[in-house]
Amino acid sequence: MTFLPSLGTSRLRTAACLLAATALLSLSACKPAAPGAGSSASAPAAAHFNAVDITGADYARQLSLKDVDGKVRTLAEFKGKVVFLFFGYTQCPDVCPTTMADLSAVRKKLGADGERVQGVFVTVDPERDTPAVLKPYLAAMDPSFVGLHGSLAETEAAAKEFKVFYQKVEGRDKGYTIDHTAGAFVFDPEGHVRLFVRYGLGGDAITADIKALLAAPASR
Repeated sequence: MTFLPSLGTSRLRTAACLLAATALLSLSACKPAAPGAGSSASAPAAAHFNAVDITGADYARQLSLKDVDGKVRTLAEFKGKVVFLFFGYTQCPDVCPTTMADLSAVRKKLGADGERVQGVFVTVDPERDTPAVLKPYLAAMDPSFVGLHGSLAETEAAAKEFKVFYQKVEGRDKGYTIDHTAGAFVFDPEGHVRLFVRYGLGGDAITADIKALLAAPASR
């Protein structure tokens, strides 16, 4: 299961409170707010967005994981594009497939500019989400999507850098689901993290935000 904005379970409330207590990015069950600490004086100028504006955040700055072909990928190589980065897992029943399908639809709405939008899916379930599983899962939604995975330790480090919460929830017959932050991070073409997109924002709102980032002049 994943954290949805409408859920009110004790597990979700507990996780959200723990994150708030340590000044982490709010989970989708809470009202996210852009952190004030750690802002950079050279950050891009503020603008109105539908998603949560986290411009100047002092997290979500680094990422280095292997893709489904074994190549190490970093955020720097995606400069020039708007990057929509999501932490999830392939056996997620709702939030993950919906989020990535929404992004695929957004890319189509943007027409030619859709080629300037890069979807990145980071698995929080590396034990099951092998390259052989990740590759067809993402290709079925959008062949341009990049799937990333790492060891348990690398996954934990990546989630910590992005202040993403995830937790394995044991189920019946030795199976499990994963509770996780239900939201995506958006980077502008210069590689700055700009937005946190809460689950359920809607394709039109996301499209408008991405258009604004694509149209913004480069900083000097």
